[in-house]
Amino acid sequence: MFKKIILLSLFSIFSIYFLTKTQAGNSMIHHTSISVNDWEKSLNFYDQTFKELGYKRVMAFDFKQDGKKIYLAGYGDEGRPAFWICNQGNPDEQIGKARGVHFGFLAPSVEAIQKWYNKCLELGGKDNGKPGPRAEYHPGYYGAFIIDPDGWRIEACLHDYKK
Repeated sequence: MFKKIILLSLFSIFSIYFLTKTQAGNSMIHHTSISVNDWEKSLNFYDQTFKELGYKRVMAFDFKQDGKKIYLAGYGDEGRPAFWICNQGNPDEQIGKARGVHFGFLAPSVEAIQKWYNKCLELGGKDNGKPGPRAEYHPGYYGAFIIDPDGWRIEACLHDYKK
């Protein structure tokens, strides 16, 4: 119980710190997290695919809770995690089965989106929309869609695409 209190306190401190450091541009979401089934496979998947978009694992830790080892890893840039994966979650929830949920990650270029998409497929992701312009979203939108190995729907996109 004491470790859980310490972890929650540290998480709150990190959240307050990162909240003050990430309020820029049109960013709306501070961070989000998902549970994964195969920790090592997911860690490898996100380590390698995020690298193609210019992101990396910026934080990772583990602890024991109720006799189980809990692993967490946070991805982002400039030391600020915005997307977390964890090997545990609410036992009443199904991993990768949330209707309508998908996560879009900003990409620096069309080339980065293509590399991300290819790396995702190489590491067990499934195509859910090939890279390309999506003018129906808005004129400068370009994106690619993948279903990760756990069934989570993810996307890499940019907003200033020009032919």
